[in-house]
Parts: sequence; structure tokens; C-alpha cells
Amino acid sequence: MPLNQSLLFLLESGRKIDVVSELQDMPTVEVAEFVAGLEDKDRREVFLMLESQQQAYVFSDFDDEMQRWFIEGMSGRELSALMVNMPSDERADLYQNMKVEEQGNLLPYLPKQVRDDVIQLSSYPEDTAGAAMSSDFATVTVKMTVRQAMEQVRRDAPKKETIYYIYVVDEDRKLLGFVSLKDIILAEPDETIGIILHEDVVSVNVREDQEKASNLVIKYDLIALPVVNDENQLIGIITHDDAIDIVSQEQTEDIHKIGGSEAFDEPYMDIPFFQMFRKRAGWLVILFLSEMLTATAMGFFEAEIARAVVLALFVPLIISSGGNSGSQAATLIIRAMALGEVTLSQWWRVMKREVLTGLTLGVLLGLIGFMRVVLWSSFTNLYGPHYVLIGMTVGLSLVGVVAWGTLMGSMLPLILRRLGFDPAASSAPFVATLVDVTGLVIYFSISLAILSGTLL
Repeated sequence: MPLNQSLLFLLESGRKIDVVSELQDMPTVEVAEFVAGLEDKDRREVFLMLESQQQAYVFSDFDDEMQRWFIEGMSGRELSALMVNMPSDERADLYQNMKVEEQGNLLPYLPKQVRDDVIQLSSYPEDTAGAAMSSDFATVTVKMTVRQAMEQVRRDAPKKETIYYIYVVDEDRKLLGFVSLKDIILAEPDETIGIILHEDVVSVNVREDQEKASNLVIKYDLIALPVVNDENQLIGIITHDDAIDIVSQEQTEDIHKIGGSEAFDEPYMDIPFFQMFRKRAGWLVILFLSEMLTATAMGFFEAEIARAVVLALFVPLIISSGGNSGSQAATLIIRAMALGEVTLSQWWRVMKREVLTGLTLGVLLGLIGFMRVVLWSSFTNLYGPHYVLIGMTVGLSLVGVVAWGTLMGSMLPLILRRLGFDPAASSAPFVATLVDVTGLVIYFSISLAILSGTLL
């Protein structure tokens, strides 16, 4: 019998104590999934029967909606007892998501140290390293002996998120470096921490963007990243699991924007209909109004289209090729910027690289387009006696449009970053719309140059 089924059987049999006993040995994320799936009465009863420390970690694994459900049924004293055992960063996030009156009812019940910690962590601006950090870290002073440091770490360990890295500070709590748990175990007990200190510590300022901080965790393969203030005093850490969550969230937002939508704040299946409508409608309206310029551009060349209707057959081919190449380039550059592979100072190198790439891709597609017209004319008279000139027009237009689309797609993210905007806002649909309009101008300009005196 599957585990969850056996737990449900025990629950239906009234053996809640046995259920809780089984849950004690399960990963907290699985316990959270099981408890969240229960009926309301059983859910609250089983949760309250869990040991207090497990309650805190299971609660941290609930989504925002489930946390809200539990909060609404708790008194300030009950919620305080729960929050005391939660990781400091999770505790601060929960506090920030509470209503003002709920915060006011809660604070008197929190121990002073926890209350001060919650208020401090909640004060940092959203999306900064300070807003993502935890205050549950282990420290020792540089003048301690290894024996003293080990005794302090042993006392503090139950309250810390990680003790593999132990940060070394001076009397003013300024960060000097770190020692690992392995360093302490292998060192002589009477040695001072200063002897085994690693000074090459990577840290981040509390006001730095949390995405940059998370990328540092990943780049240097850190278990945790120390967060310091302007005086280089250690005030928190960003753990690797929090860094992964931040990167995942940022990537999700970028993907939404690249797709031509505002970023969703909730999972797809949980977001309310009208909120989804609002987040998607805005971009679609902007793009729709922008696409109207395409009709304006075609109207400008109405006379040429009337004299050579065959030109209209290739309009979808030309503009879609330019849009595709622009979207492709924009996506590559946005991702490279997010990974730190491309910076603003490298814009000239990016331009040269993309111009060459765009021209090469344009020549490839242009040859295919030219051959398509010529070969098709062997079986049909659709393109008339000037099919070679039409093929040349299509081929050269593809070279120009694809090269232009590639250039625009690569430069727009850099321009937006330079102006202080999110590069992901130069979404693929936006680039495609821009290239559609300019692509028509390129196409009909080349048509006039090649077909003048024949079809035009």
C-alpha cells in the first residue's frame, strides 16, 4: 500500500497518534504535502499534534495560501510559538505577508530578540540581499582557541541553518574570513582561530540585488554567502537553497516577460482569472497597437503592391524571418546577461558578432528563398517572366531583414539595461513587432531598386 494511502487508512481509523509517529520520519516537504491535502478538521488537528520544531519547518514548506489558512485560525500566542522555531528568513517573509492588524496582534507575543530580528529583516527593500538573508548563522572571534570555538558552535548549532561554514569576526563584528567545520575538527585544540582562518571570503552588501547575490552562491559553489553592511559587519547569510529559489523565481519572471506577459506572482493553476487577464492583456494591447504600424507601412507601398501583386505573397515570409531572427538573438543576449556572460561594456563586441551572424544567416535563408522561387517557376507561371528578379528581391530582402532583426534583437536588451530597465522587457513579441515594421520597409525598398522598369 502506498505510504500516503496507509497514512489515510490510519487517519480514517482514528489512529492519529500513529499517523503523527509516521510523519516524524518523513521529509518535511512530504509532510507538508500530506497535511495540506487533508480535510480542514483533520489538517489542523494533525498539524498541531506535530512536534514544535517539525511544525515550524512543515509550515515553511506550505504555499502562501495554505499558510494564510492556518494563520486565520491561530491566536497571536499560537502563531508566536510557531514563528519562534521557524528559520529567520522564512519568519520574516511570513511577517511581511501578514495584514497590518495581524502584525500588531502578533508582535507583543514574540520574544524581544525574535521581534527585533523580524522587524529588522522585514525592513530591507524587496529584491535586495537583505530581504533574502537569514540571521541564523554561526560566528566565532579571531582570538578564540579552537577548543573555545568548538564549544560555542556546539551550543549554537541547534539554532543555526548551517554550521559547515563558521564566520570569523572581530570585536566589532566585522567579517574577517571563515573556517569550516572540518578545519576546526582537524586543528589542534589550543590553536587560535586566526591561524586556520581563510581570509578569501566572498561576501555581498546588504543592498545588493538578490539575483546577483544568488549568482555568487552558484558561481563559487557556496553553501552560504555572508551578507555585510557598509562597515563590513556581518549581519546575515544567504543559503544555497534560498539562492536556488531566488534564481528560479527570477528566471520564471524573465520567461514570462520574454513571452510578452507580466510576471506571475503565483503558480499558473492558482492565479485568479482576472489577475491573469490583466497581466496578459497589457502587453497584448501594446503589441497590437504596434502591429498597426505594419498596416501603415504596407499602405505606404500600396501603389507598388497594386502593380506587382506577387510581392504581397512574400510579405509573411520576409517579416516572420526577421522576427524569428530578432527573437532568437534577444533571447540569447538576455540569458547571457542574466548569467553574467555579457556586460554593457561588451556591446561593441556583441554588435560585431551579431552583425556577422545575422548576415551569414541572412545569406543562408536568402539562398533558400531565391532557389525556392526559381525552382517553383519550373512548374508554374505564378511569378511570371521576371521570376529571377523576383527571386533576387526575395533573397536580398531576407539578407537585409534577418541581419537587421538579429542586430535589433541583440542590442535592445543592452539598451534597456543601460536605461535602467529590465532587459527581459525587450520580449520576443516586442522585438518581432519592431522588426515586422522595419522589415516591410527593407523589403519594398529592395523591390523598388531591383524591379523598377520591369514589374514596377
